[in-house]
Amino acid sequence: MTFLPNSPHARDVASIVHSQTNLRKHLEAGPTIITGGDGVYVTDDDGNRLIEGVAGLWCASLGFGVERLARVAYESMKSLGYYHTYRHNSNEAVIELADHLLSIAPVPMSKVLFQCSGSEANDTAIKLVWYYHNAIGRPEKRKIIARKRGYHGNTAAAVSLSGKPDMHQDFNLPFEPFRHTEFPYYYLEHEDGESEEAFAARMAASLEALILEEGPETVAAFFAEPIMGAGGGVVPPATYYAKVQAVLEKYEVLFIADEVICGFARTGEMWGCQTMGLKPDMISCAKQLSAGFQPISALLINDKIFQAMLTESDKVGSFAHGYTYAGHPVAAAVAMEVQRIYQEMDVVARVKRVGDHLSRRLDGLRGHPLIGHVDGRGLLWGLQVVRDRATRALFDPAVAIGQTIGDRTREHGAIVRIIGDRIVLAPPLVITEDEIDALVGALEKGVDAAGRQVA
Repeated sequence: MTFLPNSPHARDVASIVHSQTNLRKHLEAGPTIITGGDGVYVTDDDGNRLIEGVAGLWCASLGFGVERLARVAYESMKSLGYYHTYRHNSNEAVIELADHLLSIAPVPMSKVLFQCSGSEANDTAIKLVWYYHNAIGRPEKRKIIARKRGYHGNTAAAVSLSGKPDMHQDFNLPFEPFRHTEFPYYYLEHEDGESEEAFAARMAASLEALILEEGPETVAAFFAEPIMGAGGGVVPPATYYAKVQAVLEKYEVLFIADEVICGFARTGEMWGCQTMGLKPDMISCAKQLSAGFQPISALLINDKIFQAMLTESDKVGSFAHGYTYAGHPVAAAVAMEVQRIYQEMDVVARVKRVGDHLSRRLDGLRGHPLIGHVDGRGLLWGLQVVRDRATRALFDPAVAIGQTIGDRTREHGAIVRIIGDRIVLAPPLVITEDEIDALVGALEKGVDAAGRQVA
């Protein structure tokens, strides 16, 4: 494609490297420039008004263009545009936000560490896993287990934790201490005749076998998203986490819940931990913490972790960790205002209501020839695309069926997330029933069009 000289498209191609993008293709195709947003809609540079069916990157929970948050950011910038939280310094906004997070935590938590992204929150959790075990005199416990297809961020450590080989390739990753256990997706991974209960037991047994193979004395922690986001909106079987947590307790393995996507009502409860029955030692959160309006994340830790941190801080002289913008007063003020909005709108009840509507509205796709399985909670849903429903056979990756569905759906007015051969819906939490109808209607047309294209 030829771009007009000095156009935004030409300047983009000349100056920006885009994440998760084929760089060669981008030089030829250029960007889609989003020029504005209102409610659950964004507008692109061709004038198309599109329903954002994945809230940007899972985070625009209140939609786009919320003037109330802009006013809060403005007033905060006028009062204290920046200060750090190093060496005993603090600010009122970050104190209020920390208090609030501890008050709504799904299990008792002791303290909060702030960062700027979910990746940094999980990276911090990794460091604290090692810090904790050094403090209690078990430095050999340093291996960390996560799951195949799980995603926990893009710092070098967080992406090592992620079970995404495409994100490791040629970056010389993952780092050595990270291991990956089975992908707990019953529909695709179960054996013939295997019940969900038996599948969950097999997944837990596989985790235990990995711990025993590595040596329980060397295994420090297990990370998991309550519902797998970038893994495709995958909900593990009902008894999976109970069985997994029993294994972790047996071998004294810390449990970290990655709530970066699930936190703040996405799954129909305030936390995915509540939806799925988790009792972690640490909880990372980001994205909907500030509704995407400011870069901020938080890591909640229980008292067991904090007491060990005190011991280690005594030993080495200080807690030598932190980020320049951690606890930024403007980001914290905006995030706290988002939390007030959630309370005012009774966000959990709202997501339960519209989530039930979304589930019903997806009934029309549950029997579609290209859709083998539909599952989700609240406003986080995944649809599995298959070539043959009877055998659960998938399309050859070269067919790019997922991308075709995404492209055709966009032509009908909606953006959905395509993860390989899975379609994910995670719209803003403010979406209405009518907007859900429009979103699913566009997806239905996109699936039908893709089916005709590959027939």
